[in-house]
Amino acid sequence: MIKNQWYAILDSRQVKKNKLIGVTRLSEKLVFWRDAAGDVHCVYDKCCHRGASLCAGKLVNDHVECPFHGFQYDASGKVTYIPANGAAAKVVENYRVHAYPARDAYGFIWVWYGDYSADLPEIPFFEELKTGFSYGQFSENWNVHYSRAIENQLDVVHLPFVHHNTIGRGNRTLVNGPVVKWQENCMTFYVKNEPDHGQRPQKPNEIADYEKLFHLRFQMPNIWQNIISDQLRVFAAFAPVDEENTHIYLRFYQSFVHVPVLKQLVNALSTVSNRVILHQDRRVVLTQLPKKSEFTMKENLVQGDLPILEYRKKRDQLKRANDAAEPQK
Repeated sequence: MIKNQWYAILDSRQVKKNKLIGVTRLSEKLVFWRDAAGDVHCVYDKCCHRGASLCAGKLVNDHVECPFHGFQYDASGKVTYIPANGAAAKVVENYRVHAYPARDAYGFIWVWYGDYSADLPEIPFFEELKTGFSYGQFSENWNVHYSRAIENQLDVVHLPFVHHNTIGRGNRTLVNGPVVKWQENCMTFYVKNEPDHGQRPQKPNEIADYEKLFHLRFQMPNIWQNIISDQLRVFAAFAPVDEENTHIYLRFYQSFVHVPVLKQLVNALSTVSNRVILHQDRRVVLTQLPKKSEFTMKENLVQGDLPILEYRKKRDQLKRANDAAEPQK
């Protein structure tokens, strides 16, 4: 995992008022709830007393009550009440669990994974999708590390093989470039695939006017969009579950239909199409070994894999930067 990042990890609708929800994300067992104002909170789902799961408990005045012995936790993870000691007893500081900053934004629950700060950065969502679009969504679990699931959407070489009868039609097996451009932690890659007539693939620096080409975008650490047109996007969030599982939230964004009933119909039909395409990917990606990718590993990449290589490099750089910033023990 890359530390000190906002991760989109749940659909906003999964966290309801007056109800605890326990999930595994970021290789941690977490419990989420909303307070009376609707704000989202998240703490480690293990009571500091005897190790019971807090998500099996209940909410009492915006506090999480452990189902085992009634310990109550506030949003900071601190125990505020131990029934066995009485309401007047002071609770010492070590009675607490780790709390994760959490936000509800753009239809997702985001968690800050890393060092706490009172001044956290903005959530890194795609600016153009913040307003003016509606969407349809479905989600599913994949038995792979989130790095493999992400790399599948950065792969411009697989299209005519995995998707030969859907989005890869046309037998465009020859991959020119692709051109990759970074803006801070956001990668845009431009695609120029064509049928193979014996010509040499162009190198990235040989492609003129690449800005006019079909392009896709990936924002570290875990969101992606396929920019089909100004009014049409396919979006995915790759929520890390653990070292071998990822929960994928796939959305179809559109801004060309505004009539409520028609809008819902278009979004629903497009979601069906997206599911078919994603399942074509899943059939192959679930066979990859190892389940997790790294910057240096025994794979022989080709020129067309440049977006994947760039992602691995950036991920490695961010992980190393965080490791270097940690105090020495």
